[in-house]
Formats: sequence, C-alpha cells, structure tokens
Amino acid sequence: MSIADKIPADIRGENYTGAATCVKCHTSIGESFAHNSHGLTSSPVVNKNLLKLLANDSNSFAFNQIMKIKVEKRDSGIYQVAYVNGKEIRSQRFDVAFGSGEKAFTYAYWKDKKLFQLPLSHFSEIKTWANSPGFPKNAMYFDRQVTSRCLECHSSFVKTSVKQVSALAMDEEMEKGSLIYGIDCERCHGPGKQHAVFHLENPKEKKAKFITIYNTLSRKQKMDACGVCHSGNTLTTVQSVFNFQPGDKLADYYSQDFVSFGGGNPDVHGNQTAMLQGTLCYQKSEMTCQSCHNSHESIKGNMAIYSQRCISCHQTQKHTATTLAKGVLKTNCIDCHMPMQASKLISFQTAGNKNVNPYLLRSHHIGIYPAK
Repeated sequence: MSIADKIPADIRGENYTGAATCVKCHTSIGESFAHNSHGLTSSPVVNKNLLKLLANDSNSFAFNQIMKIKVEKRDSGIYQVAYVNGKEIRSQRFDVAFGSGEKAFTYAYWKDKKLFQLPLSHFSEIKTWANSPGFPKNAMYFDRQVTSRCLECHSSFVKTSVKQVSALAMDEEMEKGSLIYGIDCERCHGPGKQHAVFHLENPKEKKAKFITIYNTLSRKQKMDACGVCHSGNTLTTVQSVFNFQPGDKLADYYSQDFVSFGGGNPDVHGNQTAMLQGTLCYQKSEMTCQSCHNSHESIKGNMAIYSQRCISCHQTQKHTATTLAKGVLKTNCIDCHMPMQASKLISFQTAGNKNVNPYLLRSHHIGIYPAK
C-alpha cells in the first residue's frame, strides 16, 4: 500500500488530507494552533468543559417574573431549559460551541439536518449567562437557524443540500457528520494531500512543496486570504467561500452590499480588513495582517508582544508628556491606538436588565483616539 493510500479520506475531496495528517510533521504548530482563536472558533460541546462554567454561575437567566431559562445537567447531556411559571415548556441540548471563550461562547443544537442557536450565551467579561446577541429581549427564542453561511467563517467545511420549497424560498440541510470544526490547516494553506505525500516520501526535503506558503503571496493575496472571514457583515456571497483557496481573488466570492447597515462605516465586529485598510499604517507601508498576527500562535491578549510589533515600525514616535507619564508605551500601545469599541451590530441583555449591554471588540482602525 502506497503512502497516498494510507492517508485517510477527507470529506472535502481527494486533494485534501485533514489536520490529523498535517500534525504528524508539524507537531508544535498543531499544538499552538489548537489553542488559538482560529482553531477554537467552533467545536463539539465537551461536557466536562461546559461544567466548569456551570460550577461558578447561577446557571439561569430570568426574562421576567414568569419566564426563565436554566442550564441543567441531565443524563443525556447538558440542556438549556425554558420555564414559564415554573413549568418546563422546552429543552434543547448543547451540541456545538462557537467561540474561543476569550469574549464569549455561544451554542447551538442539532435538529435533524438543521442547526439552531441556543438562547443563552456565556460572556467572559460578566462571567455569567446572558441573552444571545440579537435575540428578543422579552421572549425565549430557540429557533434561529445557523446556516452554512455562518459556518463558512466558523468552521472548515460542512456538506449541504438545498431544495426549493416555494417559488421564492429555498431550504438548506447540513450533514452533521461532515462538519469540520474550527479553521484548519487546509482552510488557509489550500489542499494538502500532494504536499503530505511528497514530504512523507521524501523526508529529507525541507523546502515546502505543493502547498501555499504565505510569504510567496502578494500583499493583496494575503489580505484577501484573511478577508475571507474578516471582511464583515455587509457582503453578499457570490459563491461559497469554502471553495476559496489562497491566491484566489476575494471579489470572485463576495460583492459589497453598500445598502446594508455599515457599508461605508465598517463595524468593529468581523470587519478587521476594511478597518485596517483605512488607516495610515496600512496606506503608508506594505503592512498586512501578518505584520502583527501569526495565525499559528496563541498569544491573544498579550499586549506586550503586540506592542513590540508596533515599536518595530514606530521606534522614533514622539508622545506628549501626559502620555509618557502613563509609563506603558513599551508594553501597551494597543489600548490607546486600537481601543475596545462597541459593535453596532451585536449587543446582549443581562438578566433583570431591560437595557442592552454593548459588545466590546478590538478596533483594527489604528489611529489617535481622544483621551478618556
């Protein structure tokens, strides 16, 4: 049996090899990537991890005096259970987790061949459960469908089928077993089977063959590769971005919908590429996302490391006496020049609070912001 025959099949096609093959030669990268935001952007729910959140929480969310959702462990899993006047009216199991947990986890459940978002999400900042972003403030909502369009930026693949249900409506189904969780190696580097076979057959060859290396891409190609998932919510898909391979033109996959909210004013959620491209740092240099980010790393939140990357280009930058007095220039450029800002598209509601809370995310519009 040849090496090619020993490589397991991948749902995406015969040119793919799967992350399990990649980590045989790239162990350290695999270990780091498994703990970063790309690798953790979706995952099957592991009960022991979910129970850690339950241990330090009240595990319930009250909409009002009569409506409540509780998170409960049962024999068949952990559930979100809706109650009205103390009577259970609906329950759904945690099946899929979205997010790395740095900001929040939101969850979904499978119903036949459809995936639906659960009404409660867990927010790290407040260390408790709250109404999922965009959900009704006065209703327990279990019926928001998670489509393949959502998974195109929160997973590496899912097999879908679409059927016409009326003259104007289509119905999408997804194969649960085909879902590849997280963003894996081949989502960013392209199909890797030929690469894996060649290097397993030629272990002394150290120059990477038959795979996309980012250093070989043009600036636009690098930005397009990141823009697949970091171009925001004002885009209309021309074709599934699961088909995107590094080196492709992003314009072949998306068209800009300027009529949609935020078309000319990119939101801090999900639109990092447009925000970065609007800054002088980007416009007056050859800067790309990779100038500051290495997708293999797991250093999110480490301001000192990111600040050193700022300083590598801004060694002679002058600051006012007031700024210098703060004493944080070498360890935290980020909070001043890329502050946390409230998303215009996402907010959440805490129990007993009729008002919505801002969902804060890191701005990628590098600039000088007014002092607080």
